[in-house]
Amino acid sequence: MIEMKVAAIALDAISRSPIILLKDATERRALPIYVTQEQARSIIGVLERQESPRPLTHDLMVNIFNVWEMKLDKVVINSIENHTFYAVLCMKCGDKEKNIDSRPSDAIAIALRVGCPIWVMEEVLVDASIPVDSEADKEEMDAFHDFVSDLSPQELIRRGKKKNNES
Repeated sequence: MIEMKVAAIALDAISRSPIILLKDATERRALPIYVTQEQARSIIGVLERQESPRPLTHDLMVNIFNVWEMKLDKVVINSIENHTFYAVLCMKCGDKEKNIDSRPSDAIAIALRVGCPIWVMEEVLVDASIPVDSEADKEEMDAFHDFVSDLSPQELIRRGKKKNNES
């Protein structure tokens, strides 16, 4: 799993649909998740620290968690099927742990309210992420190719033995 942060809420240039843009810590991969206007507003409200006169749905959920002493430990975006993302809320209540099925937009909106981490399964990132810094990826790949091209089989064996002796 890779921890991700909400980097932005953007609009798709063609459909004008809101997109939650999650980025990893290196900011080299981004995961775009299309959401509705209402879902985007709920997330923007948290990001901009807007106060509502009455609890909105996600605020209500957080209030319920607090009253019943439940803790949202983390959110995991765990799969994508037919361009639809799936997520779970990983909850704790005393000694009990439960995973609750959720739309990613709701999970993210609640996670931002309680300050818990947002994780994405690696296979989801492989299927749906977009490169953000392809130049850095190319530089890293070129450096790796340079390293490997200068490495003889004997040197590789020597390094492997050295590594095993250090363990």
